[in-house]
Amino acid sequence: MSDRLQETSNIWITGASSGIGESVTRALARGGHRLVITGRRQGALEELASAAPDRIIPAAADTTSKEDLQAIAGTLENHGDLNMVILNAGTCEYLEIAHYNSDVIEKNIHTNVIGTARCLDIALPALRRSRAKGQPATLVIVSSSAWWFPFGRAEGYGASKAALTYFAHALRADLDAEGIDVVVVSPGFVKTPLTDRNDFPMPFLVSAEDAAERIVSGLARGKNEIAFPKRFTWMLKALGALPRPLIDRMSASMARKSNTEQENNG
Repeated sequence: MSDRLQETSNIWITGASSGIGESVTRALARGGHRLVITGRRQGALEELASAAPDRIIPAAADTTSKEDLQAIAGTLENHGDLNMVILNAGTCEYLEIAHYNSDVIEKNIHTNVIGTARCLDIALPALRRSRAKGQPATLVIVSSSAWWFPFGRAEGYGASKAALTYFAHALRADLDAEGIDVVVVSPGFVKTPLTDRNDFPMPFLVSAEDAAERIVSGLARGKNEIAFPKRFTWMLKALGALPRPLIDRMSASMARKSNTEQENNG
């Protein structure tokens, strides 16, 4: 739907207290949209809401908690019928293969996949109310471009984002008959508090503000797939299209180099 953001919309954003979510919140607030913002840190949400208290309502919750989400369901309903939901909350934890621990896999899956899925318990009914009134309804799921190529140490993160993207695409098929758009956002490296912890070079790094502008622009233009920066995402897609044996050799070589650098810096 190309009219997604042409008029004032009611929007729920998760993962809004920092990084991409915070920047998307600021960009949409500047556009006059009415927002409910969710994150774990109430103080950070209230500070963000103070920039536009008439248009931004904080609703703190852990998106992996059914109880937390049910507790804010009333806030979403009181805010009015939702025209858009941007499910952005996520985490990134890397696996050190020499000290393999399945907890790392679980943490990525639990936050990135299960947390997103649980948000739909309260988001879908709100979006359906909008469609019943003939209003646009869009579900936006923020994934990642990381899963297009098998990077070492990213077993948990990449797997969670691959699952999340499949989840979104399957939802797109199921919700098409109801007129609910499903948008998948696949960023490359974005400078956020989460990526500030990375101990490796991040090619084509963009700011959170730049990422937000690309996301909002893509939504306004009616795009269902928003991937950026183009040079990075095209490169990953090209690498992912190579013959499997070649991909495996390249991936293993990059992993060995990364592990050697960590040992030398340790």
